[in-house]
Amino acid sequence: MNELMAARSLTTLPVVTLGGDAVAQIKDTVFDAAAGRVTGFTLSGRGLLSGPLKQSLPWAGVHALGRDAVMVRDPLALQDTSVVVARREAQQGRVLHAKVLTDEGAEVGTVLDVVVEGGTSGRVVGFRIAAAKALVRGSRRRRHRVYVPRGETLAVSGRALVIPADAVRYVADDLAEFTARVGAFRNEREGTP
Repeated sequence: MNELMAARSLTTLPVVTLGGDAVAQIKDTVFDAAAGRVTGFTLSGRGLLSGPLKQSLPWAGVHALGRDAVMVRDPLALQDTSVVVARREAQQGRVLHAKVLTDEGAEVGTVLDVVVEGGTSGRVVGFRIAAAKALVRGSRRRRHRVYVPRGETLAVSGRALVIPADAVRYVADDLAEFTARVGAFRNEREGTP
């Protein structure tokens, strides 16, 4: 499995060509909730006074996604923003601050961030959530933030995100632990040891 990254950690990463030229920086991540994938990024210019660009980066133009940069083959990978962000799709894919419910109806928290698999897949593997009391019964922390796997039965309405009930058994406190939990969750769902 590739390295896992929180979508918010991608904000402000430079977009760099294979030739080493910085052409933009990530402003926001565009998420297709139905497909469970990142569809692209909105961009801003490089520099302190630079604002949003009229171009965005569709996922198909990403050569590699890493902790320090997003690589593209060349500046031609950037497209008109309307190609990446369709208003209706963007509204349907809104997940930040949505309630997280299991497919059995239990409320387990509120979405704080989306966890993306690095490399070239763009696959969303889980979410960082502000856990509800039911999920962190034994915790002494008042505001507990955890990572929970996405599962394949995802549904998003803009107000609620639905995950499989068995996903709550694979909750983790940090991304390093979550990587192992996602692998175990996938193995259980696929029936492999």
